[in-house]
Amino acid sequence: MELNLIGIPGIPIVKEGNNIADIILDALDAENLEINDGDVLVVAETIVSKSEGNIIDLKSLKPSELALELSEKTGKTPEIAEAIISESNEIIKVGPDFIISETKHGFVCANAGIDESNVDEGLATPMPADPDVSARKVREKIEKMTGCKVAVIISDTQGRAFREGAIGTAIGISGMFPLWDRRGEKDLYGRELETTSVAVADELAAAASILMGQADEGIPVVLIRGVDYFKTLKTDSANVKPLIRPKKYDVFR
Repeated sequence: MELNLIGIPGIPIVKEGNNIADIILDALDAENLEINDGDVLVVAETIVSKSEGNIIDLKSLKPSELALELSEKTGKTPEIAEAIISESNEIIKVGPDFIISETKHGFVCANAGIDESNVDEGLATPMPADPDVSARKVREKIEKMTGCKVAVIISDTQGRAFREGAIGTAIGISGMFPLWDRRGEKDLYGRELETTSVAVADELAAAASILMGQADEGIPVVLIRGVDYFKTLKTDSANVKPLIRPKKYDVFR
């Protein structure tokens, strides 16, 4: 078994209106790489938000009383605090330098997933409005242009409860199920699995994050080849929702 991860260089600074699928295909062509059936493309959410014009001008925001309160508690600027509030359904926990919230998408993460890196001064990028739709558009265009069946994952860098450091996490997907339910299968000793499900989209996003990096690496797209469970999980109707734990089962909130 072999899994290949290929960081795609040559991705330009993305601007509003750019077509992400075209940019990916052009970059692959420049590297003499072709799309194959079963390939998975992991795309950083920042370039997706930029292409969709989903940019926050922090100077245009008028901080509310809650934003001023959060700014005082966290050390964040009132404008960033206001942006986090506007992108959230609920503020869950506040610490000395973080705000944990539930985003409009239902994700529980730090700072509503708003990113101030890799964007001009005074601007910030929230998550794409609908990452599943964004992933589907990229997948459908690539499949149309290449004739190959692929999956596309939109990834974000997030922290984890009780663990230091951030990893790549799937926030949108198209082309394959994000969760692999293995209940009913047998382990090495013949025992039947009763609760095992695997967050394959998160695993792939985390693997791709190693190549994407967190600074000036300039690799916002990673091609993953050799995902042996692709055929098992292949579908045109997938979305990321199976990865989101329902609030009634969230014992930490």
